[in-house]
Amino acid sequence: MPEVKIGIGVLEESGKVVASIQRSCCASSTLLYCRPGGIPRADGLEIREDPNPGEALVRDLFNGTLDAAVRGTLPSNSTLSALKRAAGVDSLERAAVLETTDGIKFILAPVGVDEGWTVQEKVSLARKAEKLARILCLREGVAILSGGRLGDAGRHPRVDESMAQAELVARLAGARHYEILIEEAVNESGVIIAPDGISGNLIFRTLTFLGKGHGHGAPALNIDRIFVDTSRASPDFVNALHLANLLADR
Repeated sequence: MPEVKIGIGVLEESGKVVASIQRSCCASSTLLYCRPGGIPRADGLEIREDPNPGEALVRDLFNGTLDAAVRGTLPSNSTLSALKRAAGVDSLERAAVLETTDGIKFILAPVGVDEGWTVQEKVSLARKAEKLARILCLREGVAILSGGRLGDAGRHPRVDESMAQAELVARLAGARHYEILIEEAVNESGVIIAPDGISGNLIFRTLTFLGKGHGHGAPALNIDRIFVDTSRASPDFVNALHLANLLADR
């Protein structure tokens, strides 16, 4: 089988990205995308220099040079904008692959603050994330979260709206409404759908940056290429490289 080619972007903290490549199982097939002079030349590293490394990374992903791409430390706005243009989509649907401190892996969406605000968006995310969960051999089942328990109805209009929307999403997606009980959902479902992109982003950041959990990257689900989004605040990108490699090699 041909070797899988993975690209990863670098704008800052190049040492963290280089160390991630060297520690990964796909070091020999990973290309670094950076600005000219952005990374010192080193043995065993294949470097692609470009004044706009995000554009170059996306271009090579779509022209077939790469089998998969990882954002790394490239800026989110410009890189994801380039990805949307190349893919011909107005918005991206991303789902984060996460792991708790006791080794429970699950998929969380939405994780972009501008994603998953409508019933239709959450249903679409749930269905696509469920397919990803099967590829990764995670638990079956999709959990829909809301802003409270059903017994909290009437305490605040936004809580009521959140629960009503979650009930509808659960019915349309063939999922289960777990109310606000994320601690139960994570033990029983391979996919968790947060009430909206803000709460999803907060869950992700709380688990990975405060709760000592692990992030494995957030694949874009609605494009026909493998692009694993990452947070620049991540301690390393080893898991994201491994996830990109697994998805490209299946």
